[in-house]
Amino acid sequence: MGGIMEGRVVIVTGAARGIGRGHALEFARQGARVVVNDLGAEVDGTGSSTGAAGEVVEEIRAMGGEAVVDGEDVSDFEGAGRLVRTAIERFGDLHVLVNNAGILRDRMIVNMTPEEWDAVIGVHLRGTFAPLRHAAAYWRGRAKDGEPVDARVVNTTSSSGIYGNAGQANYGAAKAGIAALTIIAAKELARYGVTVNAVAPAALTRMTENLVPGRRPSAEDGFDPSAPDNIAPLVVWLGSAQSRGITGRVFNVRGGMISVAEGWHAGPGVDKGARWDPAELGEVVPALVDKAAPNALTSGRIPNGED
Repeated sequence: MGGIMEGRVVIVTGAARGIGRGHALEFARQGARVVVNDLGAEVDGTGSSTGAAGEVVEEIRAMGGEAVVDGEDVSDFEGAGRLVRTAIERFGDLHVLVNNAGILRDRMIVNMTPEEWDAVIGVHLRGTFAPLRHAAAYWRGRAKDGEPVDARVVNTTSSSGIYGNAGQANYGAAKAGIAALTIIAAKELARYGVTVNAVAPAALTRMTENLVPGRRPSAEDGFDPSAPDNIAPLVVWLGSAQSRGITGRVFNVRGGMISVAEGWHAGPGVDKGARWDPAELGEVVPALVDKAAPNALTSGRIPNGED
């Protein structure tokens, strides 16, 4: 099972199906020992079962790798701590945390309930923070003890969060928060030997199959750009020792396409050098907006008048 992850221990959350399953299997192929975490819930977060996660573990073991199943709820702070301890106690260390778990409860804002908002924010945003918090404490402790640390965090954001998508206010807000958390955590954890990056994947999974009705994977040409397994190579590389110099970045990935997402930055501006009168801004603000690049489409592309 030799590869670029040889000797490294990895946690993948939401790893029973879809993109997370692809991550777990590819990490194992590349030599990692894997904690396959999944609550086993439905797409909307209801229910629980570890059956599918167990199947991933058995598949890893069948290929000669090492893996263990974990059914903790990553949005539960204490459960996230137990998840991190499982990796350390079972395999002796932790080198990579991949935060991938998520649910969907799509609704237009005018119809969204507080429960639908809280459920999605909880699984995605709190469910990224909680494992990260426990893993970071472990790595910080090791670094303070003078032990070498070469650790990685790979979070999962989305085009809905960094570019925006109607009907996904809860999901998009959570994913935007994860992108910001990634950048901040990268700044905070660099001193301990930890890099933090994120991916915004596009693939056909249980969570996305209803977003584009009628779209189905094609097997005729042998390569399906929508296959969830296409996301894993970048995530595995970001988890490897080779990625040591890359941190605080968000990557778009679909099929064979990888691009760097460029975040918010200051555009055209004006400084009066004194306090503005609101009446003055009727000409100033529209002029600034006219000079600024338009917001990106959900695809990440900047409209150029032809889109």
